[in-house]
Amino acid sequence: MRRFKYVIVGGGMTAAAAVHGAREVDARGAIALISVEPHPPYNRPPLSKALWKGDAESTVWRTADVAGAELLLDRRITALDAAAKRLTDDRGETYQYERLLLATGGAPRRLPPPAADGIVYFRTLDDYRRLRAAADARRRFAVIGGGFIGSEVAAALRLQGCEVAMVIPEAGIGARVFPADLAAHLAEFYRGKGVDVRTGEGVAAATARGAGIGITTTLTHEIAADVVVAGLGIIPSVELAQQAGLSIDNGIVVDELLRTIRAEIFAAGDVAAFPSAALGRRVRVEHEDNANAQGRAAGRNMAGAGEPYRHLPFFYGDLFELGYEAVGDLDARLETVADWREPFREGVIYYLKDGRVRGVLLWNTWNQVDHARALIAERGPFTAATLQGRLPAA
Repeated sequence: MRRFKYVIVGGGMTAAAAVHGAREVDARGAIALISVEPHPPYNRPPLSKALWKGDAESTVWRTADVAGAELLLDRRITALDAAAKRLTDDRGETYQYERLLLATGGAPRRLPPPAADGIVYFRTLDDYRRLRAAADARRRFAVIGGGFIGSEVAAALRLQGCEVAMVIPEAGIGARVFPADLAAHLAEFYRGKGVDVRTGEGVAAATARGAGIGITTTLTHEIAADVVVAGLGIIPSVELAQQAGLSIDNGIVVDELLRTIRAEIFAAGDVAAFPSAALGRRVRVEHEDNANAQGRAAGRNMAGAGEPYRHLPFFYGDLFELGYEAVGDLDARLETVADWREPFREGVIYYLKDGRVRGVLLWNTWNQVDHARALIAERGPFTAATLQGRLPAA
């Protein structure tokens, strides 16, 4: 049995940040990072952003962050005995811990059987490499889903000159996050870029056809593709937490110190449902800023820092020449107030509930995230009139 003071299960950005955070507080305690991936930790946003714009793969690695840990790669933890503080992996090896961090992320949602094999559920560096090789060969692509991943991947592939079709059940791109008029405008914008956007259509079947895959939509339209990319969101990976008897509610429930109901077990990143002081409720956030900030906080708290996590994370996206940053609760079902400098090209959209700003979308508007956080912290009440021009010019 291997013995470590700190064991981190997961190999993503959260895990890398946690190693860094633990080392800030404890310079000597032995750390193990156990990951199902064959690669050491790397930054994931470049997989749908910067790598398609010419950045080298060498820029993604988190080597410095994990220098103080033993990396145990290409192995899956299959059992967690919380009473014995013991983990077992798929090779039969066991690990004893004093403090444990579950940074297990999530598994991509998949199309139901009998979906064809070979669909890319875009998530990893190996997924990027596969898509990049296919794009370089000018294959035909079908992208299922118009959310965060689907919209970015479709734009990245089209920028390489590839033939791209999108199948989106909603009425526009990003329809669950963006107001209806912006989502509809984005669909037309993508069409203008040469993307075959099918809104209001789901996938009825995805079947192998020769060397490719045929998509039949719910409106009985047919799309032929060499490669299908599915961006359907993720399901939090809570299996180990369930084995340990931890609380689960849309993720692993943690307190403000990122501890579970067992004080020696922490959770952070995509899998953690944590109390947001700014929003006044428990949330789970799947974006880079939260992975980095929360991972570091979890590592520091595992090592005894005792610092409440009160950060309100932001996220960002690249859609051809359009881009955005966003903070807080972006839910298209909330009341929205648009303050456009140029309609659909530059401006700010506020998301309101009960007169308070719960989220801010900065559309082609930069250097305003901290101002947006401050606005979310204000009690209001706010109206459409009082929000016009509220954020200062960049």
